[in-house]
Amino acid sequence: MRASPITPTVDFDRDGEQHGFLKLPYSRDDSAWGAIMIPVTVIRRGEGPTVLLTGGNHGDEYEGPVALSKLAGSLRAADVRGRVIIVPFMNYPAFRAGRRTSPIDAGNLNRSFPGKPDGTVTEKIADYFQRYLLPMADYVLDIHAGGRTLDFVPFAAIHVLSDRDQEARCARAMRAFGAPYSMQMLELDSVGLFDSAVEEAGKVFVSTELGGGGTSTAASVAIAERGVRGFLAHAGVLAQASNEAAPVSDAARTTTLLDMPDGDCFTTSEHHGLLEMCRDLGEMVEKGDVLARIHDVSRTGAAPSDYVAKRAGLLAARHFPGLVQAGDTVAVVAHVVERNIPVAA
Repeated sequence: MRASPITPTVDFDRDGEQHGFLKLPYSRDDSAWGAIMIPVTVIRRGEGPTVLLTGGNHGDEYEGPVALSKLAGSLRAADVRGRVIIVPFMNYPAFRAGRRTSPIDAGNLNRSFPGKPDGTVTEKIADYFQRYLLPMADYVLDIHAGGRTLDFVPFAAIHVLSDRDQEARCARAMRAFGAPYSMQMLELDSVGLFDSAVEEAGKVFVSTELGGGGTSTAASVAIAERGVRGFLAHAGVLAQASNEAAPVSDAARTTTLLDMPDGDCFTTSEHHGLLEMCRDLGEMVEKGDVLARIHDVSRTGAAPSDYVAKRAGLLAARHFPGLVQAGDTVAVVAHVVERNIPVAA
């Protein structure tokens, strides 16, 4: 396979702190010999594990970009044993446009793996991560949120894997992240995921969903910052998990373990209309409870359509905008496996 057109302006094997770019040539109307400059930070000291930290896989999710930008500016080589690679804005064109997908090629980076070195801009970015960054990494954390169209209770997540030892290592890293909730996820659409690429490479992988609505909050960013530190400490790269963003010690913190075991967790709209949520995020619901109503906006006097829970559990996600289309996920109900699990266990 041909080499990637992306070239780094940093040396991944050099000790110290480096801030540079992944440079992707991109000829366009306003810059014939232009390039997309994806910011990257490499912090290395001696031998040890490599941790790859990514945000902005989708461009309208902000906890990762905020937390990782702050980390890139504050983490020092003296703080680490091994190497930390930080890419706060993974799909940089999408991030700059505030969109889930790239404005250049409509590419969803998290559906574009393994990518192509001679493909679209999004496919070229995926290919570089697949063939150049992933082989360096022992641990990978990809920070997501709900973007403009979804909202979540804040959770770290892993997938069910055929390699049970790898799954157990991922589960320990998820707990070390220490989000209020920890989810074993069922993906409805797993083709081309960064998650799958990392897991198939045998790495320890944790993802997150830390909020939504196309913005971040003080609380969601604090969860991301504390979680990144916990993840780095678990990997053996960072000596101390706590910092100013994490005043509560890990020993005193707990997480609630959730599971999405089947398709009954998902409630999908069959109507276009005005969304009325009838239960709030984090609430416990019973099978048959009305989660939402969708009102006809083409006329008055028509009865709304009720959408009910197909299983009991905790309302873990909801559609965020007030208008909904047929095919949109309205709500996700997760099974509560265990509460108050110590995150440092």
